[in-house]
Amino acid sequence: MEDPAAHNVIVNSWNPEYLYTMARYEDTSHFPICHNMYQLNVINGRLCLQLYQRSADLFLGVPFNIASYALLTLIIAKITGYKPGVFVHTFGDVHIYEIHNNQVREQLKRKPKPFPKIKFTKDFNTIDDFKPEYLELLNYNPHPPIKAALSVSGGYYKK
Repeated sequence: MEDPAAHNVIVNSWNPEYLYTMARYEDTSHFPICHNMYQLNVINGRLCLQLYQRSADLFLGVPFNIASYALLTLIIAKITGYKPGVFVHTFGDVHIYEIHNNQVREQLKRKPKPFPKIKFTKDFNTIDDFKPEYLELLNYNPHPPIKAALSVSGGYYKK
């Protein structure tokens, strides 16, 4: 980042031209993107990322979104030469689907385990150079998975 004082480094995937109520049927995305905007800032010499997520499935989607964008923060910090800062996650509509109630109850019984550490095993200088195999999780000790069906809701609205 050439100007670390700039607060306008925003990535937005929201394109109204392709939203289901504004596009022709054949052009629509059918499901608007849930995690649709993030902003990068350098605060006290650390690269921080704030994600806005318009719709958040707390059980299935959000844990994956947290892991993905926290990793993106680390990748961009490495590329730009900053130390990683905080990842802030904000939500619009937050929900748990009824079909996941039993799984959520099971999750709530579990005691959190320590977070793993992330280590990059190879050097990279651009986002295009990064490969998943350059990443190593240290001390990763997860609970057994909790399986749940994907809940499909929303989508194309026929006028």
